[in-house]
Formats: sequence, structure tokens, C-alpha cells
Amino acid sequence: MNKSEFVEALADKMGSSKAEAARALDAVLATVTEQLAKGEKITFTGFGSFEVVTRGERTGRNPQTGATITIPATKLPKFTAGAALKKAVLG
Repeated sequence: MNKSEFVEALADKMGSSKAEAARALDAVLATVTEQLAKGEKITFTGFGSFEVVTRGERTGRNPQTGATITIPATKLPKFTAGAALKKAVLG
């Protein structure tokens, strides 16, 4: 399912227009992005949580030359599914 298909399904659930559903989705995604950029954790009980995790510096290899390189530490977004979402997916 791509974004436009998701917006259509959301509009059907909301009983609204696709434009309103698209604005609502864009607002939710923008808010999640802004909060993660600030380092905040976002929890939707039963659905899951979003947080920023730090991946430490590590050693790797350049696949073309085989030379050892240092891969710098980085921050990444992480999603952890909640119990209700896991149960729904398992059936």
C-alpha cells in the first residue's frame, strides 16, 4: 500500500474527503518527525512506539578495496510494535 492508497483508506474510515485525510496524515507524520528530531519518544499505547537510538562507532570494510574503515556513530529512528499490533498481525 502506498501513501495515496493509504490516504484513500483513511478517508473512507474518517468519512471525509481525500484532501482532509491527506492533511491529517501529513500533520501526524510531520509531528512524529519533529518530535523524533528533538530526541523525544512517542508512544501510541497498543500500537507501538517511536524513538531515536544511537548506533555506536564501529569498524567495517570497504567492499571494493578490503581496507578497514571506521564507520562513525549515528542516530536512527526505531519503531517497536505494541502488544495489540503484534496480536492483530499474528491473527
